[in-house]
This record gives sequence, structure tokens and C-alpha cells, in this order.
Amino acid sequence: MIQRFLNSQTKSISSASLILAISYLVSAVLGLIRDRLLAGTFGAGNELDVYYTAFTVPDFIALILIFGAIAAAVIPIFSGYLIKSKEEAWEYVSRLFNVFLGFLIIVCLILIIFTPAIVSLIAPGFSGDKKELAVMLMRIMFLSPIILGASNMISGILQVFHRFLVTAMAPLLYNLGIIIGILFFVPKFGLAGLAWGVVLGGVLHLLVQIPAFFFSGFRYKASFNYKDEGVKKTIKLMVPRSLGLGAGQLNTIATTAIASTLMSGSIAVFNLANNLSSILVNAVAVSVSTASFPAMSMAFLKDEGDEFLRKFSSIFRQIIFLVVPLSLLLLILRAQIVRVVLGVGKFGWADTKLTTACLGILALNLIAQALILFLSKTFYAAHNTKIPAIISGVTVIFNILLSLLLVWLVRFSAGFNFFLQDLLRLGGVANIGVIALALAYTITAVLEGSLLLYMFCKKFPKLHVKEISDSLYKIFFASFIMFVLTFIIRQILGSIISLQTFWGVFFQLIVSGTVGVLTYALATHLMKSPENKAIVDSFLKKFLYPVK
Repeated sequence: MIQRFLNSQTKSISSASLILAISYLVSAVLGLIRDRLLAGTFGAGNELDVYYTAFTVPDFIALILIFGAIAAAVIPIFSGYLIKSKEEAWEYVSRLFNVFLGFLIIVCLILIIFTPAIVSLIAPGFSGDKKELAVMLMRIMFLSPIILGASNMISGILQVFHRFLVTAMAPLLYNLGIIIGILFFVPKFGLAGLAWGVVLGGVLHLLVQIPAFFFSGFRYKASFNYKDEGVKKTIKLMVPRSLGLGAGQLNTIATTAIASTLMSGSIAVFNLANNLSSILVNAVAVSVSTASFPAMSMAFLKDEGDEFLRKFSSIFRQIIFLVVPLSLLLLILRAQIVRVVLGVGKFGWADTKLTTACLGILALNLIAQALILFLSKTFYAAHNTKIPAIISGVTVIFNILLSLLLVWLVRFSAGFNFFLQDLLRLGGVANIGVIALALAYTITAVLEGSLLLYMFCKKFPKLHVKEISDSLYKIFFASFIMFVLTFIIRQILGSIISLQTFWGVFFQLIVSGTVGVLTYALATHLMKSPENKAIVDSFLKKFLYPVK
């Protein structure tokens, strides 16, 4: 029974999207538990600054050396081999594993040696014990790219075989590993326990997928041929993608570097707010685009131009349909979300106000973030990795310059500082420099998403524009109705219940959020939104009225 569960296949994009979305939502719940434990245990201070800083470079390595290869090259190239011969396809995977993981191990060993210099570069505001802790944690976390590199390559291959269920379980176990680290490793090993929890999460992420990987047909061969045509083609396709991802990750590194020079806890506040906002993107955009990527790659490979654009239009509209109302709900209920999720233990009132303000700003870029994820993958499916890479490179430079400018304005322009404090209700908070970083991050995301959409429309002029615009009208109108009603309900509840207790705030959050979701669902139903109907037909009827 366990074998059948792990090896089950999901044929339709909608069903695969549902599985991945549920997985990301469950993973998000675990992520919220993780962040609540981190906030309550450490507060927004030096410890979490060190923890999030230690993540940056290992994540950067994993992104440019492995994740880029999977999204841009491994799935399309493996699919191409699979059409011709299964044996050739699996030989390609073996050679790729050996070359990439061998190279990754060497890179990580070199970086472990030079970690002190790296920390000095990416966190110039760290010194003394804070710097030494960051070096120790980063060295441990350099094990993570190696483990997750292997695991994510396996995930990509399993998705070609529509084994989305087992790949969906991997992120859950990753977060579970980190939670185990917080609960059991930190009391014994101190802050180093957090890093070992990350490593444990990576190991669990890998182990759960290995049985399905071998069941799909993989047989390891000790072939280390970096001149192989498939490996060379993978490198050729992944380099622009990796540069684009690397540029995107440089945004995070640059933000960390600037935040390290601000008030203690600024790195933690930004990351906690960003985690809360990215839950929506992961649950919707990542799940839908991941589920659709193999099918879109195959449509492009078979030269089915109209089918490719039809799939794009459908998925684009589904993402907008889900992300627009969720981003508005996050904006209007941001204070309640922060207080419920993070307001515990050492996480103080000033931390809460700063995180709430950052979350409100970051909520404004969720549509752009979702489009960046989806449009980038669409370009990769069309074997075009250069456009996303160039746009990402340009926008990361823009983000760094804008961040420095806004931080300078917050520090030296009393008018700008007062404007932000008054707008975001930050009276009494000593240092609001981190707000400038969230603002720059949001403006940059909107710019990048807009540029990607513009270039896609130029590249594919036969896009179904009228179909998309008709849906957008209904989505935005329904979202406006939802926003107004949710605001009214939030204000009414705030006036009749005590908001000084956890359960009072929790009740306000749940009731207001539920009213908002039901309002949006009803409004889109009454306007006969095709996305609403597609969700009902694909998901609810699948379970309520299954085909015999």
C-alpha cells in the first residue's frame, strides 16, 4: 500500500496542481509553526539575523548549480530523450548526477574554507561573536546544497513521470526537519542546532523520493563523462537560467548585507515578513507552474504553438484568479496574521509593528512575484533562458541601487521618515530602515514582472489577449467587493471583541478571512468566471462525483 502511494501518478495538470497546492499549504503551515518557534525562542535579534544570513550563500549555490539545471534543462532534455529511448534517458540522468554532484561537492568544500571571508562580504555589519556564529552556521549549511541538489534533480525527473504526490511530500519533510532542529537540537547544541535541523530536513527531503525514483526505472551507472552531448546541452541551457536565478538571489544577499548595517533584528524582520508573504506564491504560483511545466515543455517540443498558448492563457488566468484576492486579504489582515503567527515569547511589540509594516508592503508585490515564477518557467519551457536571465540581472542592479537610496532617505530625510512612520503606524519604533528594503524589493518585483510579461507578449504575439482581459475584469471587480466587505467585518469585530488576547485576534482573523473568501467565491460564481468554474469542475467534482 505504501509503495502504491509513493508511486501513484497524476495525469492532469489540474489534479497535479491540486496535489502540489495542498502540499505547499501543509508545508506552509509547518513553515508558520517553524517561524513561530523561531520568533518565540529567539525574538527578532542577533540570533535570527545570524541564522538567516547563514542561509544566503548555500541557497545561492543550490540555485545557480542545481535548481537552474532542473527548471531550464533537465526536464525538457530528459523528456526529449524519453520520447526516443528510456535507456538513453536514464543513462543521461546517471551522467548528469555524477558530473553535477561531483562539481557541487568540490565547490562547497572550497566555500567552507573561505566562509569567514564570505561572511565579511555579505554581512559587513557583523563583528565579534555574531560573525563567528554566522561562520559556524554557514559551514554546516553548506551540506544542504549537496543533499538538496540530488533531491531536487530527482523531483524534476519524477514530475516527468507525473509522480507529483511523492515530490509534494518532500517539502513537508524539509520543514519538519527544521522544526525538529528547533525543538530538540537547539536545547543541546545551541544556535548550531538550527543549522543541523536544516541538514536533517534536506536528508528527509531526499530519502522520501528515492524509492519512487528507482521504481520509475533509474539504475545508477558510474559514468563521469562531462563531454557527453546531453550534459553539454544541459550546461548550455542552464547557464543563462542559473545567471538569472543567481541575479535574483543576489537581491536577497544584497538585502541581507544592507540590513546587517541597520538595527539588530532587521534581517530577521525582513525574512519573517517575506516568509509570510511568500506562502501565497508557493501555494499557488509554484504549484500551478510546476505542474504545468512538463506539459508545456512537451507542447513546445512537439511544435504545438496554439496548444502552448492555450495552456499559457489558462494557467495565467488561474494564477491571477487565486493570487489577487489572497494578496488583498494578506494586506488587509496583515496585523492579525503577524500577531497570531509570530506574537509569542521573545517577539516584542516593536518587532510586531515592523514585521506588520513590511508584510503590508510585500503583499503588494505578490501578483508580480507569481508572474515572475510562471513567466520564467514558460520561457524555459520554450527553451528561452536568456530573456529571464537578462531581465533578472537588470532588476537586481536596480534593487540594490533603490535599496541604498531609500535607506539613505530614511536615515537623513526627516520628511520621508515621518511619512513612512505615519503611513505605516510606526510611531515609537526607533529604526525603520528595514521598511526601505521591503519597499525597494516590492518596486523591483513589479518592474521585473512587467518586463517579463511585455517580452512574452512580444515573443508570442498570438496570445489570447481578449480571453485574458475578460477574465481580469471579473477577477478585479470581485476582489474589490471582497476587499470592502472584509474591511467592514474586520472593523466591526475589532469594536466588539477584545484584541488584547490571542484568541480575540485569532477570531477576528478567521472570521474576516472566511467572509472574504466566501464573498470572492460567490462574486466570481455570479459573474460566471471561467476560472471559478474550472476549479469547481476540476477539483470538487473529482471528489464529490468521481467517474466510476
